[in-house]
Amino acid sequence: MVTCREHLVETQPSDMDKEKCTPVRESGKYQQIIAAVTINLAAFAYGTMVGWTSPMTPQLQSDNPPVGVEPMSDEGASWLGGSLCVGGLLGTPLFGMMAEKFGRKTAGYLVAMPYGICWLVTIFAQDQSYLFVARFFAGIGGAGAILVVPLYVGEIASNDIRGMLGSLLVFFINIGILLTYVLGTLLSFRVFAICASVIPMVYLGAFIFMPESPTYLVRCERMSEAGRSLLWLRGGEREVVDKELAFLSSMAKESIVSQQKVGFKDLFKTRRTIKGVIIAFGLLGGQQLSGIFAIMSYSATIFKAAGSSLSPDMAAIIVGAIQVFGSNISTAMMERAGRRLLILISCAGMSVCLFTLGFFSYFQNHGYEVTAFSWIPVAALSAYVIVYSLGMGPVPFVVASEVFSPEIAGLANSVSMEFLWILAFLVLKFFPTISALVGIYGCFFIFGGFTALTFVFTWIFVPETKGRSVDSILQELDGNSKLRDRAKYITTEESSKTGSSSAAPTQV
Repeated sequence: MVTCREHLVETQPSDMDKEKCTPVRESGKYQQIIAAVTINLAAFAYGTMVGWTSPMTPQLQSDNPPVGVEPMSDEGASWLGGSLCVGGLLGTPLFGMMAEKFGRKTAGYLVAMPYGICWLVTIFAQDQSYLFVARFFAGIGGAGAILVVPLYVGEIASNDIRGMLGSLLVFFINIGILLTYVLGTLLSFRVFAICASVIPMVYLGAFIFMPESPTYLVRCERMSEAGRSLLWLRGGEREVVDKELAFLSSMAKESIVSQQKVGFKDLFKTRRTIKGVIIAFGLLGGQQLSGIFAIMSYSATIFKAAGSSLSPDMAAIIVGAIQVFGSNISTAMMERAGRRLLILISCAGMSVCLFTLGFFSYFQNHGYEVTAFSWIPVAALSAYVIVYSLGMGPVPFVVASEVFSPEIAGLANSVSMEFLWILAFLVLKFFPTISALVGIYGCFFIFGGFTALTFVFTWIFVPETKGRSVDSILQELDGNSKLRDRAKYITTEESSKTGSSSAAPTQV
């Protein structure tokens, strides 16, 4: 079989043939970008909630707190993050169920509801208990965004830009965090909450105009709606839409569980789903066990230990800006370097940075003179944030949305996100306790060890998914390497015989 790319090299077709080949892979790119950016406004809104604790916790612990009459204790401050994770544990299965029963778009709508409740409760908070309730709803909405956004984007995007669009999730979260770091130092407690409450409303107003996932519509046998959705997403290319619609229909018919209720046991029925679960759990677990939440919380202390004259607010802004920079690089490199390579580079770089921070903290804690090397923790922390944002930040979400078949993707991603929220809660809640037992340098060594294990895990188990259809990825997970590229490129075998350009469907 001769692919379109091979055909261009070997047979030197006419310009007309080239033009016929190109739109199949490029058609509708801008429409897909618009849809992806729109739904990622939910991630942007979540980023403002994640970053909220950094500028607001000092205000809440001041002698004149904006909520209540007593300063918030350290235990209470730790539950601002803990409440968010608990909300995430509830929100993940809730939105997973809604995404499967009511559709990706309806679930996307409903993400805005807990966001709105969060900011309303914050604005009218009378004591600290209100804030814990608000953070709980923030976690519910954040879980919905982290689940629904990659699921929706993975099902609307063409193979050649799916990775780039998938990386927007972490990029938009980081932009939201950075915006909060900046505005949180300029605005009062309640004024900031009022301004932030506008973002979910903007998101909801924009997302109404986006189409439902065509993959979901095909599974529900709503073929005419699926056709209209694909027609917009593929830029009105009727031939591309017809072929892709036929391909999605054949995938739905071939699935042995497509017409059955999907349950937890279905995650372990076939070789492909078992491998998919292992890959998703391994990458998402490695992401949290790299200590990113704890390290970010400790960033101001690291700057202070290095003798920096920067205020904690300025240090947080610098780290947030570095995160956005790293995420931007990841978005640009996702379809060039590949998912697997970015994870390997990220894990290697993070391990070096964490062990560097560990050794510096060890020598400092044991009385060694390290003043001449005070630049090391700042440089190591900055490099850590960059390489995390390059790979381990966005890529696990992208890969986790690519290693499951459409009929089981919703359940699988729900279970994976539950696992992520549990680990996030454990790391965030017990970091101070472990730090007291083994020292901050011990925590850095532990995180560095887990990150090194994630490198080994990725090297052994994670396939490269760049530019490939979900069908070809699943073929490889089944151990069928000969067929793994079946849907990767556009075949023109027919055209070499008949003189007409024929395009294979592109899996979304």
